[in-house]
Amino acid sequence: MTREHEIEDHDRGLDVDIRTLADRRLVLGMIGGAGLALVAACAPSSAGGSAAPSAPASTGASEPARADVAEIPEETAGPYPGDGSNGPNALTESGIVRGDIRPSFGTATGVAEGIATTVTLNVLDAGTAEPLKGAAVYLWQCDRDGNYSMYSQGAENENYLRGVQETDAGGTVVFTTIFPACYSGRWPHMHFEVYESLAEATRAGTKLVTSQLAIPRGICETVYATSGYERSVGNLARVSLDRDMVFSDGHDSQLATVTGGVPAGIGVSLDVGV
Repeated sequence: MTREHEIEDHDRGLDVDIRTLADRRLVLGMIGGAGLALVAACAPSSAGGSAAPSAPASTGASEPARADVAEIPEETAGPYPGDGSNGPNALTESGIVRGDIRPSFGTATGVAEGIATTVTLNVLDAGTAEPLKGAAVYLWQCDRDGNYSMYSQGAENENYLRGVQETDAGGTVVFTTIFPACYSGRWPHMHFEVYESLAEATRAGTKLVTSQLAIPRGICETVYATSGYERSVGNLARVSLDRDMVFSDGHDSQLATVTGGVPAGIGVSLDVGV
């Protein structure tokens, strides 16, 4: 790594951190052992595969309701949200609503390089397990060097790896992106915010929840063995889910399911109860 990242839990102050931790432990106590099943599909560790994997088809309103949907824990947005809460705001920019978040938009021209990855988030009512049609999800992540657009040195004039989408009849959004790096001190992850509507998201309005998605170790090891991800190998060896500053107090409802692999493309999915 060329630079150390800020400690994400400290960007909003101690009072916020304490309240977030207390609220999160209360939620975890209520949901008990409810969580998601992990299917880690590890493919051969060969480089290549820039084409986006096929996105899973949404079954829309005919999809049966899911049982035992855990409410996603509230987490820090970290120091690089790009939602106006800490510096620049991408949400109000023309072009933020898109499915492929690899290129920058507007006047920025950069493109994030890396192993093609499709992220599917199913937004559900945690009380009824019914899909939340017409909600909106803002997804953002670091690039394969561990940098965040709009903030990190060398990427401050880019806005790649950020995008907003409206959920379909099945409560689903699908983003095409790249596999993120493991940077110093954090488990590999992606950030997201859920809003009541697309209009609320694109005016940087009130959020329903801010949380993070954790990526299973097996697929991380496979991807980080490929060209371009060399910096992530040592960083991953020094962290674990159980010691991560965000996921250490429980991550069952945040650990993604993985399909596919390298070089065909990776699929990452998560049910998000709100």
